[in-house]
Amino acid sequence: MGTIDTELSDGDADSASNAPAALEHVVDPVVLITDGAITYANAAAREAFALTDADGGKDTFEANWDRLGDAIGETTVGTVRTVELEHGRYDARVHRGVDGTTIVFTERNGTNDPAGDRAVKARAVNEAPVGVTISDPSRADNPLVYVNDTYQELTGYAFEDIVGQNCRFLQGPDSSPEAVAEMRAAIDEERPVTVELRNYREDGTEFWNEVTIAPVYDDRGELANYVGFQNDVTARKEAELEAERRTEELEYTLARVEGLIQDVTDAVVGSKTRSELEAAVCDRIVEESDYESAWIGERNPATREIDVRTAAGDAFDELSPDDDHPAAETLETTAVATGTVDESAVAAFPLFYNDIEYGVLTVLSDADRAFDERETVILSALARAAASGINARETSRMLATDAVVAVDVEIADDAAAPIAVAQAANCRLEYRRSVHRTGAETASLFTATDASADDSTEFAATLADSAAPVDGVDLEVLVERDGDCLVELTTETNVVAWLSDRGVRTQAITAEDGRARLTLEIPRSADVRSIIEAIEARYDGTDIRSFHHREPDTETRAEFVGRLEEELTERQFAALQRAYLGGYFEWPRPATGEELAESMGVSRPTFHEHLRNAEAKLCRAFFGDD
Repeated sequence: MGTIDTELSDGDADSASNAPAALEHVVDPVVLITDGAITYANAAAREAFALTDADGGKDTFEANWDRLGDAIGETTVGTVRTVELEHGRYDARVHRGVDGTTIVFTERNGTNDPAGDRAVKARAVNEAPVGVTISDPSRADNPLVYVNDTYQELTGYAFEDIVGQNCRFLQGPDSSPEAVAEMRAAIDEERPVTVELRNYREDGTEFWNEVTIAPVYDDRGELANYVGFQNDVTARKEAELEAERRTEELEYTLARVEGLIQDVTDAVVGSKTRSELEAAVCDRIVEESDYESAWIGERNPATREIDVRTAAGDAFDELSPDDDHPAAETLETTAVATGTVDESAVAAFPLFYNDIEYGVLTVLSDADRAFDERETVILSALARAAASGINARETSRMLATDAVVAVDVEIADDAAAPIAVAQAANCRLEYRRSVHRTGAETASLFTATDASADDSTEFAATLADSAAPVDGVDLEVLVERDGDCLVELTTETNVVAWLSDRGVRTQAITAEDGRARLTLEIPRSADVRSIIEAIEARYDGTDIRSFHHREPDTETRAEFVGRLEEELTERQFAALQRAYLGGYFEWPRPATGEELAESMGVSRPTFHEHLRNAEAKLCRAFFGDD
C-alpha cells in the first residue's frame, strides 16, 4: 500500500486523548491507521515503539512496516489477518475497517526472558477455545478492556465494538433477571460466580451463555480486574430444558389420567351390562377437558358399516369401513390409529379380547392438540380393560341363553392336546367334562380307549408313558377299567377353556388318528363368524362339518325330578330318599347303613346295592350321560 508515515499525526500526544480511552488500558500495543498514517497509538504502542522519540525505538517497527502495509492492502474490509513479523518480538493482527485499520501487536515466544513468558501466556489466552474477557473495576461501570478472539466469534462483535462497554451489552429481553442479579451481587462482594443465561449476538440471535466471573488481585492484594470466561452451552441447555419439559408433561399426564384410569376401572368392575359399561367409559373420558367426545362403535354384520353403540359429546352416525377414518382403519388392522377429522385430532383403539372383536373406542381431542405416544398407550390400556369387561358380560349372557348355533368342527393340528396325546398313545380320546381349579387352571377329563389292549393296567402305564413327552401336557390316569381309562389332561392352552372364554360350550370332543371332531354350541347372540375365524386361525386343518341353528332342550326342575323318578325303581328311590332324610350323607352320620336297611326291611348289602344304583342314575342325569 506504499510507505506509511510512522510519526503520530494530529499532534502526537493530543491524538491519544482523542482516541478511545479504553484502549489506553489494553496491555497489547494498538495502533490505528487512516489513509496511510498512524492516527492513534495507545500507551503500550507508544512505549514499545517509542513513537514520540524521533531518535530511537522505531527501527523494529519500521523494519516490518512494508510487510504490514502489504497485509493492510491484502486484507478485505470487515476481516482480520494475522501477520508473522520477521523482526522483533511481536506478531500483528490486522483488523481492516471501512474508515481505517486497527493493528494489535502480540508478543510471541522466542526468548527466555520474562517478556517471552508473558507472550506465551498472552497467546494462550487469546487463542483459548472459550471466550475470555478482562474488565477494569477501577473505572466507571467496570468496562471491558480486553476480549480474546473466541469471544468475538462467540458474540459476533468486533474488538473495537466491545472494549469500553460493560459486559451487560449481551443481555436482552429474555435474559434471566435472577442470573443477572446473582452476577451483580458476586461482583459487589468480590467473589467468583458461575451462571447460565440467555445472551444475544450482534445479529440478534439468542444463545445460552455459561459465564464465570472471578476477581483478580495485584501484588498488594488489591482488586485489579475481573476475568470472565464465556462458553456457548446452547445445545446442552436446550436438551436440559427439553428433558424438563417432557418430565413436567409426563407428570401432568400421569396426574390427569390417574383419576381417569381409576374411574374407568371402576366402571368395568361395577357395570352390570355391556351398554352400561360402554356408556360409563365414554362419559368418563369426555369429563377430561382435553377430549371433545368419545364413542364406541361396532361393525354391522349385514351392512358392514360402523354403527355407533354409545357416545358422549359429538359422534358420528354411520361410517363405512372404506371411509378414511381412524375407526375404520382400527377395525381393519386391530391396531391403534390416529388422524384428523373435521379439524379435530382423532384416535381409535381396538376393543378386542381373546381375538374376539367387540368394536372400536374412538376419542376426539381439540383441534390444537394431537395425541402423543404416552396418551395413546394409556388410552389403549383403558380400551383393553373395557374389552375385558365387555367379554365377561357377553360371555355370561351368552352362556345363559337358549338359542344356539350348533357347529361340528374337525381339526388336524397336534397343537390341540387331545390330538397330540391320542396320536402319541395310538388310542381314542372322548371328552367327558372339564374341571376349573384354583388359579383359573382348567383340567379336562377324557375316556381313553385302546381296543387292542388286553390288560387295563398295562394300557394305563403305556398311555402315561406315551403322553409324557408331549410338550405342555400333563396326563394323569384316574381310573382303570376294562378296555379303557379315565384320564385327566392339564395343558397350558386348554382348548375347552379357550372356547369357554369366547362363550362357546364344548359338547363333545373325539380325537384319534391325528384328527379331532368337536361339537360346539355357540349362542346366536355371539359374533359366530369371528369365533369360527378365531378357531380357524388357531388350529391348522380346520374344517366346518356342519352348522345349524337349534333350540336346546329346556327342562324345568320339576321335569328333571319327574324324569329321574321314572328311572329309579321303587327300592332305589326309597333307599336314596331314606339315606338323604336320615342324614346318611352327613358326617358324622346320625344313622348307619344297617339302621336304614332295617327300616326298609332288607339286609345291609341289599340296601347299599339299591343306594349305589340310585346314585349312579342321579349322576348320569345330572351330568347329561343318560
